[in-house]
Amino acid sequence: MSARASAGVRGTGVGSFPGDTQRDYDEALSVVLGELAGDAHGLAFVPEVPGRGAGAAMTGRTLGLVTELDADLQPEGWRLTGTSGAAPLDQRRARSLLAQDLDTLEERAAGHAGPFKVQVTGPWTLAATVERPRGDKLLADHGARRELAQALAVAVTDHLADVRRRLPEATELVLQLDEPALPAVLAAGVPTASGFGKHRTVHPPEASEALDWVLTAASAAGATPWVHCCAPDVPIGLLRGAGAHGVMVDLDLLDADGHDAAAEALEAGDTIVLGVVPATGPLPGDKVLVERVLRWLDLLGLDPEKVGGSLAVSPSCGLAGSTRAEARHALELARNVARSVSG
Repeated sequence: MSARASAGVRGTGVGSFPGDTQRDYDEALSVVLGELAGDAHGLAFVPEVPGRGAGAAMTGRTLGLVTELDADLQPEGWRLTGTSGAAPLDQRRARSLLAQDLDTLEERAAGHAGPFKVQVTGPWTLAATVERPRGDKLLADHGARRELAQALAVAVTDHLADVRRRLPEATELVLQLDEPALPAVLAAGVPTASGFGKHRTVHPPEASEALDWVLTAASAAGATPWVHCCAPDVPIGLLRGAGAHGVMVDLDLLDADGHDAAAEALEAGDTIVLGVVPATGPLPGDKVLVERVLRWLDLLGLDPEKVGGSLAVSPSCGLAGSTRAEARHALELARNVARSVSG
C-alpha cells in the first residue's frame, strides 16, 4: 500500500463559495484553511467567490492566467481579441484579482505542510463559453480551440510554479481542471450563437488530445492532475486516458456506466472524488452521508480499506448559492465523512 493510500479518505471542496466582496473571499479562505488544512483527512484549496464579478468567475479567472491570448468582456460574455500580449482592461482586472487572492493565501497559509488544490477551467469548457473575435464560440473554430488549449497548458505551468513559490512546504499540489461543459461538447449539445442550432460534436480523440496537453503540463509541473465535471455522462474513461489521475463527480448524476467507470478508476489507484454533501438546503448528519458512501462502495464490491486512499468526498456543485454557514458546515461534513469512512 502506498503512502497516499495509507492516509485514507480525504475531504475537500469543489471551489466556489458564496459572497460578493473581497472580504467574503478572505472569510472563505479562513473557512477552508480552518476546516481542512490542519487535518490529515483534509485537502485545502483556493476558494472561488464568483459573486465578485466576471473576473472572479471560472471563465474570467482562468483567462486572467492566460498570457498568450488577449480577452475582453462583452455583454454576451468573454471574447478573445488577439495575441498582442497587451491584455485588455478586463483581463488585467481578472489577473490582478487572482494575484490579490493568492497574496492573501500566501499570508494566511504560510508554513502549510499538507496537500493543496487549485482550480482552473478546462479547454473544452472555455471553448464552449468564450467567443472568437468575429463572433460565435471558439468551439466553432478547430484552429482557435487548439490554440486556446495550448495557451492554457502554458498558463497552468506558470500558475503552478507561482503557487509552489507561495506554498513551498506543501506536500502535494493538485490541479483541478473544471470541465462542466465537456459532456455537451462531446454530444453536440452546445448551442450556436443564434440559439437555433448546435455546434458539431468534438470527437473523443480530439477532446482527449487537448485535455492531455493541459494535464501533462500539470504533471510536468509536479502537480497531480484531476478533472471535475458536475454534469451527467461524465466520460471518466476518456479523462483518465487523457492523463487525469483523479475525477470529481456528483454521485447523484452517475448512471450505471459511470458507477462502473468510477469503480475501475478506484481499483486502478486513481482518485474518485464523490460529491455527496448537498450544496444547499438542509444538510444531513454525518451518519447518513457515511452510510451512503459505504453503501455505494458495497454496491460496487469495493473494500473501503483497500480503496480508501484513492477516495475523497466533497460537497456537490453549487456551494456559491449557499449561505456562509452552510458552506462552512458542508466542508466540515466532507472532512468528518472522510474521517469516518477511513475508520
